[in-house]
Amino acid sequence: MYKIYTTDFLNCIIFIFDKSATMVFKVTEGVMISVEQFYQPDYSNPIQGEYMFAYKISIQNNNLFPIQLLRRQWFIIDSNTEKKEVEGEGVIGVQPVISPGEQYQYISGCNLKSELGKMYGSYLMENVMTKQRFQVKIPVFQMEAPCKRN
Repeated sequence: MYKIYTTDFLNCIIFIFDKSATMVFKVTEGVMISVEQFYQPDYSNPIQGEYMFAYKISIQNNNLFPIQLLRRQWFIIDSNTEKKEVEGEGVIGVQPVISPGEQYQYISGCNLKSELGKMYGSYLMENVMTKQRFQVKIPVFQMEAPCKRN
């Protein structure tokens, strides 16, 4: 069973599947970013305050031109009020070029010191044909260890 929550159909749709994974979508400048996160119990140690989450990002280019992902900027907020900013070139060591109608996916991870947190950010993209640069927003997604769910 799943539930669908819509906040703004063109910008963000949240799907919840069996309370084990959450997927969020956001469209900016013709680029759809979807994020699905998963708690990683085998890599977590709650007794020591270590909670590991994996997330899968899909980047769909709905434009009529190819784009290249140049940089990323992430904000990671732990429920213990710790806030981190991570930025750098590309994602997982690459700066992918995404053709019109194509999609690029990657998986990464985040460790928290508490059972709850969230992430959001942006990508700096470039229109490969015109060299014009633009920001694409990464939607906010929640990270929640199963022990915190009702």
